Amino acid sequence: MKRTAILFFSLLIITKENLFAQQAEKQMAFTHADTLRGTITPERAWWDVLRYDIEVKPDYINKTIEGIVGLTFRVIAMGKIMQIDLQEPLQIDSVILETNNYNHHLVPPWEASETATKHQALKKIIREGNVYHINIENSFPIKSYASLLIFYHGKPREAVRPPWDGGWIFTKDSLGRPWMSVACQGLGASVWYPCKDIQSDEPDNGASLTITVPDTLIAVGNGRLKNKKINNDGTATYKWEVVNPINNYDIIPYIGKYANWNEVYKGEKGNLDCSFWVLDYNIEKAKPQFKQVESMLKCFEYWMGPYPFYEDGYKLIQAPHLGMEHQSAVAYGNKFENGYLGNDLSGTGWGLKWDFIIVHESGHEWFGNNITTNDLADMWVHEGFTNYSETLYTTCQSGVEAGNEYCIGTRKRIRNDKPIIAHYGVNEEGSGDMYYKGGNMLHMIRQVINDDEKFRQIWRGLNKEFYHKTVTTKQIENYISEHAGVNFSKVFDQYLRTIKIPVLEYKTNATSVSFRYLNCVHGFNLPIKINIGKDEWIKPTEEWKTLDTGNNYDGKTFTLNKNFYITAAKAE
Repeated sequence: MKRTAILFFSLLIITKENLFAQQAEKQMAFTHADTLRGTITPERAWWDVLRYDIEVKPDYINKTIEGIVGLTFRVIAMGKIMQIDLQEPLQIDSVILETNNYNHHLVPPWEASETATKHQALKKIIREGNVYHINIENSFPIKSYASLLIFYHGKPREAVRPPWDGGWIFTKDSLGRPWMSVACQGLGASVWYPCKDIQSDEPDNGASLTITVPDTLIAVGNGRLKNKKINNDGTATYKWEVVNPINNYDIIPYIGKYANWNEVYKGEKGNLDCSFWVLDYNIEKAKPQFKQVESMLKCFEYWMGPYPFYEDGYKLIQAPHLGMEHQSAVAYGNKFENGYLGNDLSGTGWGLKWDFIIVHESGHEWFGNNITTNDLADMWVHEGFTNYSETLYTTCQSGVEAGNEYCIGTRKRIRNDKPIIAHYGVNEEGSGDMYYKGGNMLHMIRQVINDDEKFRQIWRGLNKEFYHKTVTTKQIENYISEHAGVNFSKVFDQYLRTIKIPVLEYKTNATSVSFRYLNCVHGFNLPIKINIGKDEWIKPTEEWKTLDTGNNYDGKTFTLNKNFYITAAKAE
């Protein structure tokens, strides 16, 4: 086909692509409820969450829960109406405001334990769908502290297909015994407890989770077990606590007939307590499978820096769903076999060398839990980096070429259906391509840096610079470009904000190779490696460039290095 025809059809495809994207944009309709959920509204802006203390008692038979949430906050601006999120059909029964008399409330509650505490029942509580507007009647001084005690109950949304369809999980193990948990990423923690349900405000001073269950069951939560109490009514109460900041959606109860064993990993920051919880009849097959945790921690600490939550420990807990990255309490449901439910997502064979859920969900402890995005629209920072941690783990276990093959093999799962970065402020996730396309973008950046030690220091540096912080995608993008010494801004724009895959158009003759980029954002300038009988780095732009090949070139050989997610097309 003639080059003019190729260009005509390419332009037609691009035009149709843009047209469909515009149509999809027009069809996208966000509601006021989406804004309330995904934005720092005025009723959220004036206070900062410091701590959650959650008490919950599930009723397995009736599929209901009742609970109390202690929400401690710091005042950062003037205001007196608070937005508290709690999804229907759960409902708040009452709210009590707690303050103290010491120094005009300018001392944190944990430093003013001996002062008198005031209790005030709040009466002005208005519901608007999944949001409550609570009038606390009087404004607090800036930098002051207070707490709400929120009493609530109801029948929570039940997950139909967890973890993809979130909610409370009421199910049974294979012996017919109750098994309960929650999966709520994206859907939001307010599906089961009242909170400030936005990623940008984590409780700076951690959280506790107190779970009351029948005394025939065991309740496991995030962090460390603080106490266990056998009650006089056939129930037992378990209190777990994390001291580090934590995502709302990561605070999760696991309730079942669990067995437990503990190990110590000698890591970069000393001894890391590792605790493993599985249904009692699975302990013998779980122990050999969970030995992969040690190699995972060793690899990830090498590439990404110390495990971010030494104070809270690491736990791997069998869950009634496939898996989730719940901080210091990783959910595991991969049937104690390698791969992804026994399958290799890359199709190369390398993905069957290790347990996908152990590796992937634990990788989120660094990207997702340590580094958390302010807005759900930037979830690629969680999923793209964690997807690439699978490549790094394969590299640790089987070498660089194995890692490369694994990453390249996942490309067949990229759909290019919509941009990876979604709309901001409406609690919307972008394309699922944030996994495989995000990982392949990072793989290309690694090739361009062409120095694995520098690349490793960037990953470690990210986890140090943004330790226990929430971020924007721009902060991550700028950090990488600055520390790589290469401006990757157009690369991020291309792969995160469009669905177009760049085309490297080229032509050859006996003494030279010419090339340029098509189907790209303006200014796209990713350096790439080609082979023309020997490896060469070139720096294409949208304008034709020519490389002098000398007299030893056959005038035909031209191969784009396989590590680049770019299409090569010869111009006729």
